Parts: sequence; structure tokens; C-alpha cells
Amino acid sequence: MWAVIGTIIGRRPRMRAWQFEGTGKPIALNEVPDPQPGPGEVIIDVKAAGLCHSDLMYMEIGEATMPFLPMTQGHENAGVISALGAGVEGWKVGDVVGVCSSGVRPPLGMFTHGGFAGKLVANAPDLARVPAGLDLSLAALATDAGMTSYHAIIKAGGATAGMKVGVIGYGGLGQIGTRAAVLTGAEVHVAEMKEEVWGLATAAGAASVVRDAAEWSGQDFDLVVDYAGFDTTQKAIDAVKRGGEVVQVGLGRPTFTIATASILGKRIVGSLGGTVQDIEEVFDLLLRREIEPAYTEIAFEEIGASLERLRNNEVTGRLVARFGD
Repeated sequence: MWAVIGTIIGRRPRMRAWQFEGTGKPIALNEVPDPQPGPGEVIIDVKAAGLCHSDLMYMEIGEATMPFLPMTQGHENAGVISALGAGVEGWKVGDVVGVCSSGVRPPLGMFTHGGFAGKLVANAPDLARVPAGLDLSLAALATDAGMTSYHAIIKAGGATAGMKVGVIGYGGLGQIGTRAAVLTGAEVHVAEMKEEVWGLATAAGAASVVRDAAEWSGQDFDLVVDYAGFDTTQKAIDAVKRGGEVVQVGLGRPTFTIATASILGKRIVGSLGGTVQDIEEVFDLLLRREIEPAYTEIAFEEIGASLERLRNNEVTGRLVARFGD
């Protein structure tokens, strides 16, 4: 009896986590030990986590690249610091933060455990301070959908007043990228197959919306940002003028083919993630309601089924799981 009691007393606290267990398997809800912070790390009690098409991509290619399985997914997170590792400065328990998936360090949910769980380990340099008054669902989606879309169109693409800008895909990223470019004074046009969201694009300030970016061919765009990445990259190249730029963000297909001659005199840039500064700039725009993305809150328990909704293109805007409140 005493041995059993000792085992129970010494057992580390445990939490639930949605984990990828292998190719072809659905994401699983498992019980795992609470994480502990190492030097330079913090523990975050996760309050909100966004669902992303990249989560699905990781489930398709992850077994070949992930350093271990099962892997807790979720790379779009916001919450409250509950513990500090050795050497962490500038942060304290109780601070409300988002976590930057910058690509500089191993990505959450693919090379290290992510935030589809009650707690998350994060590197202190990856933390973005959430301003008072900003809803945590918005804070969570800003750490990836916000950061990635904003960095691509503003920092990588350089959208500014007077430019003719195309946005391919008006989903979780495209809706934020569109509005960010509109705020600069650029003339923004959107290509989106789902006609039910055209009204949202127009309300965000888009000058026009078409179903297929092929309709832009030869229209001398200064910049096209492809947030889709299906059969869209060639169409983006055909739309920009000589000296124009295509920024590729979307990963709808692992490979694509383009006509060699079509890229001559044009620039193609791949944009991955962003920076903590990008996130905090998006936080400010969200707080001031300059950007008001469409999103739907779900429960933590709904993450598995909701990823399937995302896979089946049944989602408008972003899905954000709320838990731990």
C-alpha cells in the first residue's frame, strides 16, 4: 500500500494534449506529463490556440521529419506565464503573452511540442507581450496568421500607397494581409474561390474580388502575395508586371511547376513566419480594431474534429480553441 501511495505522490502532474502519432492516423487526445522549463525557457498556461492548414501539412509529412513521436501540435498560441526557467529576464509569472513561431528556432508542433495542450514550453526570446484589453483569441491568431500574413505583404512585399496589390486566398491569412495592405493606401484586389466570403473582402477595403487569379493575367500588378499555394503561383507570376514581385506564402501543394520564361524580369520571394515585432505590430492593429478578422471559437475538446473541418475547406476565417480559462 505504501509503495502505491509513494508512486502517486511522486507522480508528475499531467495534462491533456492533442498529438500527432504517425502518418495516416488522426490526431489523438492523450494524457502527458506537465512540461518543465529549461534555462531560458518559460511555461505558459495556454488559453487560446489557433488551428492552421500547416497543422494538416505537418500531419502529412511529419513522420519523416519530426524528431520524435507522438508530437503535440499547435503553433499559434497565447496564454499566461506560470513558471520561469533559469536566466529568464524581462518576464514574470502572470504576464500575458503570445508565442512567435519565427522559423529561427525549431517550429512548435513539428520539432518541439506545441500548444494544443494545457501548458507549453517556450523560449523567452520568442515571447510577444499581449496588450491589456486584447482578446486572447485574437492574440493567439496574431502569432501566426497575423504575423505570417503581415510580414509577407508589408515587410517582404513592401506594400505601400500607390501600389496595385493582389492577394490570392481570403482565408485565415489572406483576410489579415488584405486589410494590412489596404491600411497602407495600396489598391488591393483579391482572388478567392469561396464566393461566400467576397463580402468580407469588400468590407475590408478590397477594390475588387475575382474567383480565379487567372483573370489578372497581364494586368501589371506591382505585387501579388499568394496565401494559397495550390495551382496559383503561375497565375501570380502572370499577373505582375516586369520588375514586379510575387511573395509565396501558401503551402497548398508540396511542389508546383512554373513556366521558366514567365519569371524573367520578375522577382519571386518565399516568406516564412515573421518576428516578435511583427506580432506586436499586429497586436496594436487588432487592439485599435483597424484589423477585424473573422474567426470562430471552439472548445479544446473540438480540436480533432475541427482540423477535419479545416481539411474539408469548411471554415471561414480562423478557428481558435479556447481552454484553461
